[in-house]
Parts: sequence; structure tokens; C-alpha cells
Amino acid sequence: MYQLKINDLSEQEFLTQFWQKKPLLIKQGFSNFQDPLDANELAGLAMEDSIESRIVTNHNNEWQSHQGPFEDFEQLTEQHSTLLVQAVDHWHNDAAQLLEPFRFIPNWRIDDLMISYSTPGGGVGPHLDQYDVFIIQGEGKRHWQVGLPDPSLKQFTQNKTLLQVEAFTAVIDCILEPGDILYIPPGCPHEGYAVENALNYSVGFRAPNQQDLLSSFADHIIDTESGQKRYTDHNLTLRESKGELSDTEVDKVKVLMQALLNDHTLFKQWLGTTLSQPKHDMDLMPVEQPFNAAQITDAINSDDISFERLGGTRAIYQQTADELLVSVNGENYSVPNSDLNAVKLLTDFTGFNAQQLKNTAPSLVFIEIFTTLINEGIWFN
Repeated sequence: MYQLKINDLSEQEFLTQFWQKKPLLIKQGFSNFQDPLDANELAGLAMEDSIESRIVTNHNNEWQSHQGPFEDFEQLTEQHSTLLVQAVDHWHNDAAQLLEPFRFIPNWRIDDLMISYSTPGGGVGPHLDQYDVFIIQGEGKRHWQVGLPDPSLKQFTQNKTLLQVEAFTAVIDCILEPGDILYIPPGCPHEGYAVENALNYSVGFRAPNQQDLLSSFADHIIDTESGQKRYTDHNLTLRESKGELSDTEVDKVKVLMQALLNDHTLFKQWLGTTLSQPKHDMDLMPVEQPFNAAQITDAINSDDISFERLGGTRAIYQQTADELLVSVNGENYSVPNSDLNAVKLLTDFTGFNAQQLKNTAPSLVFIEIFTTLINEGIWFN
């Protein structure tokens, strides 16, 4: 397990002083850092159809981006090239452990673990991200420059594939060595290129925008056949102009639409579904012979069984007046409020043992849901 040390800051001090405010260089955030994989393993993942990957090259300042999966790695040249693989936490359990030290940020905000391997001079150029990211240096060294947000900076597209930003003033200019970490808030321009063959691990955080949220909410309304109430105007009166849409009518339409957002149950059901939905494919392996609730109960009563959560799983919960709404990978489940401690084991930890679960005295409803999750391969023992 990796132990994170944020310079001399506590986690709360980091959140107060730096989170979404300004970048921070964390020297030896992970002391005695050991890479969870090597370049060959990363390349193996990039050959899989279900895993998103690309190779970016910048020979003679001519930028090219090639999408995976890859049958060979001719484009990964000895200089000025980078292999990037998304959501490695979904496919590589050891690499997924790198997310754990950052879970002082709420689970639903964590997006995925992207890993890159660069040859000397390799990178993706100066750019902006609209989300927070921690960049962990693994094998090798990488030179980074990071600036502060500047609305006047112009972005442009290199070779129709790479969105980059013009030159910026750096407030951090450093060479990362194994175990060093760079925190970069949204909107901060940054550029990194390898000094020598280098592995980098990027812990990214999701930050949905209004358009994404409203689009998703509209889809949920359609899927659940909600929002059937129609516009009415019982107190309609004559007006001078037949073509006018009055402010009163505009407000009535707003109220009609706002009623859906104010539907507490509908809103929470949608939010649980959308915020727990994985962005990438998962390495699911459903059990061949499904278990029943009685078998899982027997397992819980056993002292030598541990349960682990599949990498990339998103599990969150919301409290309501009557029950707990548990959301796992886009599916909602309702359990009694008495199951709060059992639910916390599912959502707050990537693994627990049978005794810990037994101590929560889970209800039959919870055990049936847990049985379903095990049969789907989301939890396993």
C-alpha cells in the first residue's frame, strides 16, 4: 500500500490551501516508490481492444497522435514519443492501489488512473485540463512547467488531434524524480516532457459540466418515463397581442421544468446512477455458478474469507429519510438505514473481511444485493 505525504501539510490543510486553488510540487510524496508495472506491461494493455490507448509523437515539432489498440509499437520511437493508456485501474489491480491514498477526496470525484510511458523528449505538449490531477513520477525523470490560470491564453489544435495552449509563465519549473508528485488544479497550463525513459501516473478527477448533467438528467427522465405533467393555463385572459409570449408564461414553463429538479426522489435516483457510472469498460467476470443469499450468508459467517472490489468500480450512497440509496456502476439499490455500516464497507473500502461485514449485522436485503454484486463479478473473494 502506498503512503502519501503531502510535504508538511495535513490532508485538510492541503484541501484548504491548494485544492482547486493553486498547483503544488510534492517532493517524495511516495517515499521509496516502486512502479506497479513496467513499460512492457503497459504496452500489453495497449494491445487490447477494450482499453483506450494512444501514442503521441513530436518529431521536429510535428505532432502526431495514433489511436490504439496497437499490434506493434513502431511509432513508439527512441525519442519524442509517448504511450498513454486510460483507466488502467480497471485492468491492473496493483496499479489501482495508487488511487487509494487520494481517497480523502470523495470517491465519486475520482475518475481514473491514466499511465504514460515516454521516451526522452516525449510528451503531449503544453495544454489545459478542466479537472484536478495528481501526476506521480515513476521510473525515470520528467521536466514539468506549470502556470496559473490565465483566461487570455489561447488554445489551438495541433494536427487536428491535440488541443494545446500557447506559451505561458511557469510558477513551477521542476524535474520530477521517482516518488515526486505534482498537483495541478483545473485551468492551470502545464507541459511535461521526459528527460529519460519515464513512467508517469495521472490520478484524474471527474468534474461534470452543466451540459453533461442536464443531458444525463434528460435521458433519465425519458428512461423512467417521468416528466409527464403538461403545461396548463386555467386563468388565461385576452391580450392585446396574439404573438406575445408573456413573462408570466415564461415563468410557468420554468416552474414546470423546475418541478422535475425539485423531485427529491427522482433527482437522487438519477444522481446515483450517473455519478456511479464507469467511464470506461470494466474487466467483469461473472461467476459461472451463481451464488444464492444463503451461501453468501455462510461465507459471511466464515472467519477466513475476504472480499475484494473490482478495480474501476464506482460505489456511492445517499441517505434519505426512509432508506439508503446505494449506487454501484450505474445501478441503484435500496437498503434499510440500519445497513449504514455495511454500506460503508462497500463504498469506502476496496476490500474487507467476512468478520468486518458480520459485525455490521447486515439485513437480508443487503445480503441479497451483495450476492448480486458478487455474481456479477463486481465483488469477489
